[in-house]
Amino acid sequence: MAVDHIAGTMLAKSFRFSPLGYLTLSSVVALSLGGCAVGPNYKAPHPDLAAFHNSSLVGAAAEQAPASLDRWWEGFHDPELLRIERRVLTQNLDLAAAIGRIRQAHGAAEAAAAQMLPTLDFTPQASAYRLSNEGLIGRMAHNFPGYNRDQRAYDVHGVASWELDLFGGLRRGHEAARDEAQAAIAQSAGVRVSVAGDAADAYFQIRGYQARLRVAQDQVSTDQHLLDLVQQRRGRGVASQREVDQAQALLQSARETVPVLRVALEVQLNRLDVLMGVQPGTYAQELALASPLPTIPSIGNVTPADVLRRRPDVIASERRLAASNARIGQALADYYPKLSLSGALGFQSLSVNKMFTPAGFGPSASGALRWRIFDFGKIDAEVQQAKGAYAEQLAQYRSTVLHAAEDVENAFMALAQSEKRADDLGNEVASLTQARDLSSQSYKAGVIPLTDVLDANRQLLEAEDRQADNQSETARAAVRSFRAIGGGWEGATETTRLASR
Repeated sequence: MAVDHIAGTMLAKSFRFSPLGYLTLSSVVALSLGGCAVGPNYKAPHPDLAAFHNSSLVGAAAEQAPASLDRWWEGFHDPELLRIERRVLTQNLDLAAAIGRIRQAHGAAEAAAAQMLPTLDFTPQASAYRLSNEGLIGRMAHNFPGYNRDQRAYDVHGVASWELDLFGGLRRGHEAARDEAQAAIAQSAGVRVSVAGDAADAYFQIRGYQARLRVAQDQVSTDQHLLDLVQQRRGRGVASQREVDQAQALLQSARETVPVLRVALEVQLNRLDVLMGVQPGTYAQELALASPLPTIPSIGNVTPADVLRRRPDVIASERRLAASNARIGQALADYYPKLSLSGALGFQSLSVNKMFTPAGFGPSASGALRWRIFDFGKIDAEVQQAKGAYAEQLAQYRSTVLHAAEDVENAFMALAQSEKRADDLGNEVASLTQARDLSSQSYKAGVIPLTDVLDANRQLLEAEDRQADNQSETARAAVRSFRAIGGGWEGATETTRLASR
């Protein structure tokens, strides 16, 4: 290769072109370009996780295909949610910052790779100066014929240098920087998963609060009607003041819930705008019209291998583990000598006309050996630090895997129980609806007073409020489940390939 030839030419001059010197040079260059790097070769850990014991609770139904994990929000079939997710994934500022971190990591990896290659500096220079007649040179030369105090000098040089990576320290450093860049890519995917999940979570809370506000306003109307009725009966002497006070308290209690729900709704609207990278209040009007919550898509059967392959935090932790392993080799390489080559080719002259002539040509070459033989245990300390960092990162990786499994189990259980509660609340609402209708019929027949009808209606509205809240929680539990298994980004196959290296 060209670099091998240049290095051989430069260093051969320092060996005075002896056969032994050139043979030694060839061996050195071969070691530098193809030798083995010191330090342990990395082997990715393989966590032995058993099957998730809650995965059967959310398994895909036979009649429903599971949602795509890359774009799980499409499985809700909600046009407003799709529009929100598109905005979030293109406008979110946390995601933009993560992309910036990727560029930094790529730059560090490229810089580490460049350290293994020669560098060439081109340094043309021109200078003009006047000699002092009182200086050493001026005192000696000012009486010489042709002496001129005004001088000009021209210098054109190219300087090359190269540290031969004999024992792989630079290669290990490049490996570490490359692995850290891959970890940054995985972290960016993690940000994408988070912001997509946060946007869906805020959206479903908005729809839930809107539904609960509608129920609360119906409750206020019902309690106001009840109070009017009791006051009329009080005026006729049929009801007591105690009944009026009770009806008044019920109305006040219903009214108190409205401001709380409005505040919670506003918080989520503002949160969603910030996630979309805009000032709070920008898109609130688009969501002013209430909409029913969508149906929950099926998740499908999930295995631990799926989670380890898709979870960005697990992938990033594994890549950082690989980087810390490479840092051990980088530290160990300091036990061995480092050989650097340098050379210069250039022209120097006091006249431009004689610059590029054989007389103005001045090449030079040198080789330097540096070996930290005695440093009071500094290399030992650096190696211990690198090994300690690897042990720490290994423990963090195992902890990340366990936390990922914990997230999956908790999310699946929450989703399964929310869906079960939805069935119970559906039955309760159906029963209370029937009881309210029967009360209305009985009132029309003159069997019961209107207060009983209003009380039945109030119980129904309370159940509907719990049902609306549970529908929102069920949708949020589904979002947490998709996040827990690493859904919400493309490129899992590529990252799996990187993680397996």
